[in-house]
Amino acid sequence: MTRLQTELERLYLAAPATLPDMPDRVRALVLEAVLPTGWDRLSAVWQGVQAELELPAPAIAVSGTDGVQLWFSLEAPVTVTQAHAFLDALRRRWLADLAPARVRLLPDPGARVPALLAEDRWSAFVAPDLAAVFADTPWLDVEPGEDGQAALLHGLHSIKPAAFAEALARLRTPARDAPALATAAPARADDPRAFLLRVMNDESVDLALRIEAAKGLLR
Repeated sequence: MTRLQTELERLYLAAPATLPDMPDRVRALVLEAVLPTGWDRLSAVWQGVQAELELPAPAIAVSGTDGVQLWFSLEAPVTVTQAHAFLDALRRRWLADLAPARVRLLPDPGARVPALLAEDRWSAFVAPDLAAVFADTPWLDVEPGEDGQAALLHGLHSIKPAAFAEALARLRTPARDAPALATAAPARADDPRAFLLRVMNDESVDLALRIEAAKGLLR
């Protein structure tokens, strides 16, 4: 088993022994914003579930076709009905003004990431500071490296059952002011990653070069 397969199983796949007894239960819950909606709106959900609901950060993925996704991992499987209720509550809390066609609730996503969805279009997990780069083109045109994908997932954690239940309860109450997210410490000037980030975020740089910098950060 590769390092990436290990991380995907840890976060999103139900243990094989449980499947005969719980065929309708899932651990992977996906909320997707569809073009022209993108990371600019989905980022509010990503921040809100951490700041307001105190949940672990979900993984961020580009779908390989027309959307940006949040992948939530549950420590214990829940029914598809419960999973859909959670995703719909997130939609109503942070994306209620969007047309239903712009938001997809995938309590059992089926498709796995990364994957080749069309010629030169790959789905992939991406870092939070790179998600905006793919706002108009939610795919990679080169195969993402397995080690890089595994590294993105390695630091993520599953939602514990008690935290999942508490989050659902909070989502049924009016929104409250969320605590400010901590500001990341500045990167060192001689850090290659910092250089690539500066290139990626510099609007005066040609878009093709910014995209290449983003790809470099994914390797």
